[in-house]
Amino acid sequence: MTHLHIFDMDGTLLTGTTANLEVARHLGTLTELRDLEARFAAGTLDTRGFSTQIHRLWRDLTPDIVATAYTAATWLTGIADVCADIRARGEHSAVITMSPDFFARRLLDHGFDDVIASRFPPMPFTGTLDPAGILTPGDKVRITEELRTRHGLTAAQCTAYGDSMSDAPLFRHLTNTVAVNADHHLADIAALDYRGTDLTEAYTLARTLQPA
Repeated sequence: MTHLHIFDMDGTLLTGTTANLEVARHLGTLTELRDLEARFAAGTLDTRGFSTQIHRLWRDLTPDIVATAYTAATWLTGIADVCADIRARGEHSAVITMSPDFFARRLLDHGFDDVIASRFPPMPFTGTLDPAGILTPGDKVRITEELRTRHGLTAAQCTAYGDSMSDAPLFRHLTNTVAVNADHHLADIAALDYRGTDLTEAYTLARTLQPA
């Protein structure tokens, strides 16, 4: 393998929304979720506290509801095409997201080699949530390093795609970075800035960062 492509999900592959928002919309808990998001934005709730709260809020969540929310969500076009091209070149693709694994792992159907997300117990949530399984922004760097080391790659052989400040630690860690529909906070530290709805365009742009 010659290159590792790391994708964020919320706001990157998912456009203008998040996994949690889509699930809450279909479960009828948008008001409660927006309250949690406000507390998270204010810094009174961290990623692990946030996940603990949605685990309690979504006791009645089922795989059918998740499937409906996933299918109805707005995704970038060209995701499967990008995954296929990466694989055809002998490269590797991974999604690293702080969102729940019960939503994110459906991306494996598009052809991603790895999807790493916050771990939740099986639905419906009768089991307890282990806070240690909930990812933080810093974990994106740790997981990228684990994947990079496993495949014998250098940091220069990795490209990250993201949209928000939760991707900032990884963008500061790597040289090859593409901001996808990001605000200026992340775009200002990215090597490239993409605006649009087609992942193939962002991916084509990213390939200009790699040596010929």
